[in-house]
Amino acid sequence: MSPWEMRRTAMDPLKAALFVFVHWVLQGAVCRDVTLPPGPLFRVAGFPLSLPCSVSEYEGSRTQDFEWFLYKDEAGDRPIGVVSTRDNGFPYTPYQARVRNGEVRVERDSGDRVRLAIQKLRPDDQGKYECYTPSTDGTYRGNYSDKVTVKVIPDTLRISYARSLTGQPLPEGAELTLTCSAGIQSEQLTHLSVTFGKRGGADGAASASGGEVSTVREIISVDKMLEVVPGRGYRKRYDDGEITLEKKSGEGGLATYVMKMRAVQPDDTGSYYCEASQWIRDPDRSWQKIAQRTLDVGNLTIQQLAESLTVTSSPKGEVTLQVGSPLILTCEVLGLPSEVNSGLLVQWMRRGSVSSDVAGTGGVEVEVARMSPDGVVSWGDDLSRSMGGAMEKVREGSYSLKLFSARPLDSGVYRCVVSVYAGRRNPGPSTPATITQKSDGVVVNLKTKDVLVSAVARLPRGPLLKRGSTVTLVCNATVTTTGPAQPLVQWLRWPLPAKDQSPPSDLGPGGQPKEAQPRLVAALMHDGVAKIYTNSSEVSIDRLSAISYRLRVHTATMDDQGLYVCHAEAWGQDPHGGWYNTGVKAQSNVVTVYLYARAADLLLIPLVIGVSSALFVGIVIIAAVTCCFMKRLARQRNRK
Repeated sequence: MSPWEMRRTAMDPLKAALFVFVHWVLQGAVCRDVTLPPGPLFRVAGFPLSLPCSVSEYEGSRTQDFEWFLYKDEAGDRPIGVVSTRDNGFPYTPYQARVRNGEVRVERDSGDRVRLAIQKLRPDDQGKYECYTPSTDGTYRGNYSDKVTVKVIPDTLRISYARSLTGQPLPEGAELTLTCSAGIQSEQLTHLSVTFGKRGGADGAASASGGEVSTVREIISVDKMLEVVPGRGYRKRYDDGEITLEKKSGEGGLATYVMKMRAVQPDDTGSYYCEASQWIRDPDRSWQKIAQRTLDVGNLTIQQLAESLTVTSSPKGEVTLQVGSPLILTCEVLGLPSEVNSGLLVQWMRRGSVSSDVAGTGGVEVEVARMSPDGVVSWGDDLSRSMGGAMEKVREGSYSLKLFSARPLDSGVYRCVVSVYAGRRNPGPSTPATITQKSDGVVVNLKTKDVLVSAVARLPRGPLLKRGSTVTLVCNATVTTTGPAQPLVQWLRWPLPAKDQSPPSDLGPGGQPKEAQPRLVAALMHDGVAKIYTNSSEVSIDRLSAISYRLRVHTATMDDQGLYVCHAEAWGQDPHGGWYNTGVKAQSNVVTVYLYARAADLLLIPLVIGVSSALFVGIVIIAAVTCCFMKRLARQRNRK
């Protein structure tokens, strides 16, 4: 035998062994595999059992059949047929009736995944369950069944409640407290969870479809890991402390769970329940709910605040007062449930002013004063009212606004606006009000005394006004009334009309230009304080006598020329010493201020003209002489 043949003979057994190994690996890679969860599994008598079973790496139809067997401890290796997907007569006698009525059945998740479902476990359901799959493969290989042990433990889950809801309406904003007791006594390590929830009526989705659909909503729970978990839609109220759940020690092995809703809302209406669940961790580390009990606590109806709340203000209708008289308005808040501790924000608003033809018909509604839920009073834009008025809580639900001395600007329509924070005595700055209501308007008219104002302006006689001199203007302003009064005097200036414009057509009824805007020069206030509004010149304003007011422009410039007008406003004094604008005013005639050139300026003109003329003549003479001399010199040079 040649060496080559010898080597070939030695390699044949090796190739054969390698072929057998590869074939075995390939066969193992496609072997049928039936799988059940690892056991033992502990389940509670009287509650459902669900055993998943799946098959993989099979041949044939994608829809596989399954057969379930039970091996009881006392029966040894004798199987009991439970249920089959292909044979209705498969169940043995103990399970025939239960299979027919659907208590024991096979639920198919997919073609190769099913579940054995037993609706209510019995103690004699304990044992080892086998899931078997009839072969659809070309050759018989792999495992065609799997087994798991199921232990049926007694039902020890207990649940009770201390007090049920009577169905009586609960005011919006009231506090709701529900108490539920629950516990388990099991030799196995199991966990307990407790959930409070409600079954409501029609919500947004149901009402949109036109029907009433019962919805179940979990409010808050203590889960199996003893963590408090708010339900969907209740997270914000839980974060704000509006909903809490507390666990307390109880009696007889039961723990007490107390849920509180700080301020119930209209959508809290519904049927409430308490649910306790028993949990166990299977060998595959997954958590399974093995028992559950639910107790209906009762029905809750919320009486909405909008149905009972009323806000009124007094006196009713219209009030007419003399300027300086006290104004007192009262706001009454009725219909607040006495058992609900609610915070109130009370505001007094005013629309309209003395400038309106009819009180309240114009202007923006402004806030006069407010009292926050914690009793702090603040005033609106007119901060001066904080010293001339008061806002007080007279008694529960009654609030007053007092203006010690009413002014013409206080006229208008007053309304009381009340925002209620139901169940929240001290709401946060971002907490929305439960409801806001306004009272009917109270029309306040203020009658001023008969006031007459007149103003006459003049330019005293004297030398012609020139640039740099002092311009003096006098205004005689008189106020005629029965009480103390003083004028506020202002001086305004318009620019001089252009030379090519005709004064009559360019001047308005008061003599001032129609188009141009005036500039406020100076003012003497009713209390004697002088105010200067121009920076271009030195200006002063003073009072010469009881009716005479003087404006002086020192070292006047050409910019100080113009049309001057005196404007007078009458200010009255109320019995409490406060000053107010009566709204009566008058405007004087127009005084024209024109500045002439000074003498020095007139002398400078000929001097400038003379120097300029002499310089021009000298240049002409020098040029002429130079020109003639150059011509003569040129002629002499040509002769040579």
